[in-house]
This record gives sequence, C-alpha cells and structure tokens, in this order.
Amino acid sequence: MTEKQLNCCLDLMRRLPPSQIEDNLAGLLDLVPDLTEDLLSSIDQPLKVAYDEVSKKDYLLCDYNRDADSYRSPWSNKYDPPLNGACFPSSKLRDIEVQANEIFEIYLNLYFEGGVSSVYCWDLDDNFAAVVLMKKTQDQSKKGQPMRGTWDSIHVVEVKQGKKDKAVYKLTSTVMLSIETDNDSTGKVNLAGSLTRQDEKEYTVNDVDTHCVNIGKMVEDMESKLRQTLETIYFGKTKEVVNTLRNATGNSELEKRKNLSNQIGSAIGNRG
Repeated sequence: MTEKQLNCCLDLMRRLPPSQIEDNLAGLLDLVPDLTEDLLSSIDQPLKVAYDEVSKKDYLLCDYNRDADSYRSPWSNKYDPPLNGACFPSSKLRDIEVQANEIFEIYLNLYFEGGVSSVYCWDLDDNFAAVVLMKKTQDQSKKGQPMRGTWDSIHVVEVKQGKKDKAVYKLTSTVMLSIETDNDSTGKVNLAGSLTRQDEKEYTVNDVDTHCVNIGKMVEDMESKLRQTLETIYFGKTKEVVNTLRNATGNSELEKRKNLSNQIGSAIGNRG
C-alpha cells in the first residue's frame, strides 16, 4: 500500500503547477506523513540560499549537505548550526570538492553572469558521488522591464572506477525554470516547469583530465542540451499554441495575402 501511495503522490505532483511545488509538497506531507523521507528524496524543490559567516559567501542547501537539521558549507566545510559527530568527506575527496567549487563558481559567472553555486561530494564503497547545484535569480529583464525569473539546476554524478585509468560517470540532471512577467502589452504571464535527463560516459582520468574536468564537461554539455530543450518546449511550444489560438493579423489582410499568392502562382504557371 505504501508503494502505491508513493506512486500516486509522484503522479499527482507531475500534474500540479510546478510554480507551487513547495506548497503542494507540504500538503502531501500533511496527508501522508509516513512517506516524508521518500517524497523529499524523490521530488526536487527550488534551491534555498544560506550565508556562510566564516567564508563570507553564499551557498545552496539540499539533502546532500544536510545532517539532521544542520547544513554544511562547501567553502568552510563547517555545519550551521554546529553539529557533533557530523558526516564529512574524506580528505582526498574534500580536495576534489574544493577544486570543483572554484571551477563551477567561474562557470556560473561565465554562463549566467552571476548567481550561487555549490558542489558537495560524499564517499561510497570504493567510489564517490557529487552534486553540482546552481541557482540564478533575475528581478528584471535586460531591457529594464519587470520580470522575475529563477533557474535551479541539480546535477548528481556517481563516479565508478573503470578499467585501468578509466572512470564511468553516471549523471542525473534536473533543471527547474520559473519566469513571471507583468506589463501592459502582455499582462501577467507565469511560466514554470522542470526537466530531468540522464547520461553516462566513460572518461580517462589522469593529471590533466581529472575528475573535476570530466564532471565539468558532462555538466556543461547537459546544461546546453537542457537549455535548448526548454527553449523548444516551453517557449517555442507556448508561442505556437498562442499563435494558433489568436492571430494578430486580421481576416481582411490574410485574404489579401492569399489572393496575392494565388496571382503570383497563376503568373508563374502561365509563363511555364
């Protein structure tokens, strides 16, 4: 019965407005508290930002850097609030985590012109996993028009040692996009959605092509594909639907264009 309830909850969440995911999830948790852990681990939510007092930098919160009610900062490697007996990555993995945070902070500035990023790593049996988090919030368009937009991306990578100097990377990426505009020409428009994709690749690991470099390649390629897909699905399809429902060109103008097209076709046919 529990598995059936979980499937029903997940199916329901896929049909509810993505912009209200936090409120909808809270309502589900009130209805089925026994599924709290399963629902929280299965449903991606918009990322929240916290401030690290030690490093004086923002970082992102998620289940991967949480232990009890405390969250670990990737910059200072400290939990807030402080927690005794908390989980930390091994020293070797911590070095990878520090390097990855520096790399993706540069990546975020180059691709998004600012925002907040965080990378967290944790040990597995003979392997390790990492999550790359990025959040960009915009309060107005580049033309100065009122707009509120949010981009949240979550990339979970599992790394397995392959043959000799090879490693296999399994990537699961989720992007949550939310845009809200309000102006005289269009009125209030609210567009939100999420997209999840998976990929698996094998790369060579050496002093040049490190784990950070290989993970960076996969995340960069995946984000590029997700951006193109979102543009096609959310913007292209929405524009197509709106144009189908409402044509800005009047019937008389369309009739004139149709007659002109027929005349040109007839003239070409007569020449032949």
